[in-house]
Amino acid sequence: MIDLVVIGGGASGMVASIVAARTGLKVVLIEKMEKLGRKLRITGKGRCNITNTKEWSQFSQHIYPNTNFLRSAFYSFSNNHVIEFFNEIGLETVIERGDRVFPKSGLAKDVVDALERELRRLGVEILLNSQVTNIFDQNSIISSVELNNNQIIKCKSVILCTGGLSYPLTGSTGDGYVMASKLGHKIERCFPSLTALMPSAYDRSLEGLTLKNVSISLIIDKDIVQTEFGDIDFTNNGIEGPIGFKISRKAVKAMINGGKVSLILDLKPSLSNDQLINRFERDLEKMGSVNTIDYLKKVLPSQFIASFVKVSSLPDKISNRGNMERLAQALKNVKFDVVSYTSYQRAVVTAGGISLSEIVPKTMQSKLINNLFFAGEVIDLDGDTGGYNLQIAFSTAALAAKSASYFISKQNNG
Repeated sequence: MIDLVVIGGGASGMVASIVAARTGLKVVLIEKMEKLGRKLRITGKGRCNITNTKEWSQFSQHIYPNTNFLRSAFYSFSNNHVIEFFNEIGLETVIERGDRVFPKSGLAKDVVDALERELRRLGVEILLNSQVTNIFDQNSIISSVELNNNQIIKCKSVILCTGGLSYPLTGSTGDGYVMASKLGHKIERCFPSLTALMPSAYDRSLEGLTLKNVSISLIIDKDIVQTEFGDIDFTNNGIEGPIGFKISRKAVKAMINGGKVSLILDLKPSLSNDQLINRFERDLEKMGSVNTIDYLKKVLPSQFIASFVKVSSLPDKISNRGNMERLAQALKNVKFDVVSYTSYQRAVVTAGGISLSEIVPKTMQSKLINNLFFAGEVIDLDGDTGGYNLQIAFSTAALAAKSASYFISKQNNG
């Protein structure tokens, strides 16, 4: 009999298997794809932002929908622990802007390679191209799992970490929700997060443009519900980038619920209207009356000017205070009505999942099945872009593995 079956060979599954094997458990890691860590290999545009070094008080502000649920797991296997863990298994790391941690090589595949080496060093049995088709339980205890080749694996405990629905080509197709549901667990409604938002009448000439140090406000049914400062990207899928992703969670959820979603872009958030007007006045003292489009070349990226002019009510010339006020107002209020979003095929993470109300936060143990534990994206826990989601995966995986080991040792000694 196997001590522990880990279902899912992604970020959380590999870490859970390593942590469990280090406690002496006999572990089988089951992955339905042809290799481990398919999604991890493309994370962070192939660079893999493994965590964020912020202290819990700041880190926790980037976790949804229930920050406190993650607290025990985070302290059990914190961001500092994650860095030490990867350094120990041969992966050098660097800290970059925004407290983000990356492999020094800049290659996501090196993260997967380091995890695979440690799995094999510990003797974890890895079953690739293997899909769990049944989990057998009786009297709130799992006895075995069945694979697609009809193989039955008897086990003392199971960790379910199959990921969510995002990037389905990597194997994230929601299998874990089906398994958990069959075992009686409630699944909170899933939706894409950290995804592109598509404005109506999207100007394709903006594709490839990045606007730095701007502010974006999310408006749902006429109310401003979120404002973020930073960089946004215009892509073939719409508005993305760090702050575009940040507002996408609430935006997508609102659209799913039938809400009207708009974005207000402030191109000069560090300046008030009066400060902008003062700047215009100083410029016009040197330049005299100037054509508005010519003047915009001084204050905006050239790629954005035509689109900005199209959606803004601007005077032909910047010649008096009234015209300056109109320009200042336009620069601080570029509106986009959002009509759709990119679904799971390009969404970074899945929001929703196995209900947190049915998981013990101090152990990641199911409240319904005694020897079942959960980790990673399959549960209803997600974060902002910037290393937060992988930290969720690693923290919950490590805690689930430690808890499963403790559970098994108690059963063996009981």
